Amino acid sequence: MKTLRLLLALALPLAGIGVLAAQPPKPVNLIFDTDMGNDVDDALALGMIHALQTRRACQLLAVTLTNPDPLAGAYVAAVNTFYGRATIPIGVNPAAPRTNPSKFLKIAEARDAQGAFVFPHDFIAAKAPLAVEVLRRTLASAADHDVALVQVGFCSNLVQLLESPADGLSPLTGRELVTRKVRLLSIMAGAFQTVNSNNHILEYNVRIAIAHAQQLAADWPTPIVWSGWEIGQAITFPAAAVDHDFGYSARHPLPEAYQLYNPTPHERPCWDLTSVLHAVYPERGYFTLSAQGRVTVEKDGYTRFAPAKANATGRDRFLLVDREQAARCREFFAALVTEPPAAKP
Repeated sequence: MKTLRLLLALALPLAGIGVLAAQPPKPVNLIFDTDMGNDVDDALALGMIHALQTRRACQLLAVTLTNPDPLAGAYVAAVNTFYGRATIPIGVNPAAPRTNPSKFLKIAEARDAQGAFVFPHDFIAAKAPLAVEVLRRTLASAADHDVALVQVGFCSNLVQLLESPADGLSPLTGRELVTRKVRLLSIMAGAFQTVNSNNHILEYNVRIAIAHAQQLAADWPTPIVWSGWEIGQAITFPAAAVDHDFGYSARHPLPEAYQLYNPTPHERPCWDLTSVLHAVYPERGYFTLSAQGRVTVEKDGYTRFAPAKANATGRDRFLLVDREQAARCREFFAALVTEPPAAKP
């Protein structure tokens, strides 16, 4: 009997250790840098981030914009408010590249019969802080090597961040802040699986701001994982989910944006969602990573990947996806994007 008691006494602390080891990982601290309004996949990606935050898989620290349309920030604020997170900082960049007028940002201006916003927000573009200021403030308050930066628009904000000097927000330069605080840049840009074929794809996010993309590819100091055009193209968002799975709310800023951009039965490629998914769940097998190497951006906007030499390491990798992985991502994207807010808006 004494021997049995001794064994039990020894086993209990070990059991406690097992319970501690089973605790869920800490949420991924995330900054979302987006050209919101140019394509609806940015809106779907933002909704997906909110669903992941509700699941405690990530924490959205800030949103920064590379679409200078004043309604871009208003729409982001409306979505954040809809999901119960109205206080998330939003940074703007009036000098970012201008493109065609958005098909769906006007949702942020929609009003009901009483004149109130259909999707409430208090965003005023003229009073919003600059993106580089929001980036510096957010990184300055973060723990070292603790931020995943997801860029799904142009490279303008991140280049300005790298070039920013020390200031009242931080005694570190932008490059020093990035090196110390960012552990990963997950970026939707370029095209890579076609590198050995005759296809010469000039991906939109790079093509619109080639000089900034070249500078980021040359100078960024932390690991980068690139999600190329071909990845999102292989994973489309289910039209049936847009049509049927948002019924929990009479008005919803995501399906309304989708229908204004390109109505169902169109199924939009999920470009931007892939970079979010890799940043939050990099080890779940949704994608395969290429070998390490280095990405350069050519003068026409073409992205070229050079594998690292034997026994050497490279800063960059890019995502690969097979049919099974694409099917898994498609269903997971639909489940996350259509997930109701934590509390009724």
